[in-house]
Amino acid sequence: MTSQLALSARRVLAALLALGATALTAVSLAVLTAAPAAAEVPSGWSDPDPVDPVHVLLVAVGLPLLGALIITAMVYGPPLARGERVAPGAPEVENQWLGGPRKATGELAGPDGQDSQAGGASGRW
Repeated sequence: MTSQLALSARRVLAALLALGATALTAVSLAVLTAAPAAAEVPSGWSDPDPVDPVHVLLVAVGLPLLGALIITAMVYGPPLARGERVAPGAPEVENQWLGGPRKATGELAGPDGQDSQAGGASGRW
């Protein structure tokens, strides 16, 4: 039984080594064939000025961070302004009826008779 496990482990190790060698060969081939990318700028093209690294950081890092901060403020700002908790697992807000009665919906008055206006909508056919 142990000889079978050792044989299986050797096969797995051989497969992993073959996979690693294949990956190393692919990366080496990609690096070696990228040599023409280091060619000089053709004579008819313009030679632009070098770009300031600080400008690159501002554009590539600063603008996405600023956008993320603005979106975060737009999502979390209104609930925080109302005094709600925004942490995960926060309890549900108890009453979302703005300007309505401050008692539970089960305590609303029901209609007393045919002409009563209590109890909500009164659609008639």
